Amino acid sequence: MEKINENLLHKARNGDAGAFEELMVVYYSKVYNICYRMLNNTEDAYEQAQETFIKAFKYIKDFKGNCAIYTWLYRIATNVCLDYIRKNKKRKEVSIEQSTFEDLQLKDSLVSDIPGPEKIAEDNARKQAIRTAMTKMNEKNRLVIILRDFMGLSYDEISEIIKIPVGTVKSRISRARNELRELLCKDKEHLFTDYVK
Repeated sequence: MEKINENLLHKARNGDAGAFEELMVVYYSKVYNICYRMLNNTEDAYEQAQETFIKAFKYIKDFKGNCAIYTWLYRIATNVCLDYIRKNKKRKEVSIEQSTFEDLQLKDSLVSDIPGPEKIAEDNARKQAIRTAMTKMNEKNRLVIILRDFMGLSYDEISEIIKIPVGTVKSRISRARNELRELLCKDKEHLFTDYVK
């Protein structure tokens, strides 16, 4: 798939709108997901994902190739969403979909592979507590948690996307995890200190 993407990228950089459209199809769901996680609204996410691809199409000829195309697109999406949030001057809550929590590496205290009703209820309560805590986080901290823990990006990729040094990325992730831990620990019924590493 990377070879196909490189070929499409080359064509798109040379002005082939059809090739750009194919690239858009390949990366649309990832761009939409980051927009949705930042904005917590399907319509806003759809509009900002479209805006991301409009900007990407406008500037694709300037893409130097010193990072992966998806890193470049994530950077555009992140900036588009942050601009949108600033323009609206109201804090958008971030909702983490149920399916994203399957990717989290929560400690599993079950011996059995089949969860019982109590475990399912406990997991649902954890997911809800994490969703609620994420809505209360500082935007910059929320962004690095989304990029690192939910999207699985490397420190280098995050550095490219938000344009800060890798060392700063690491310290911001540490601060973000501490902020999330503190927010989760405020809920006395759900002590999640084992969630944030």
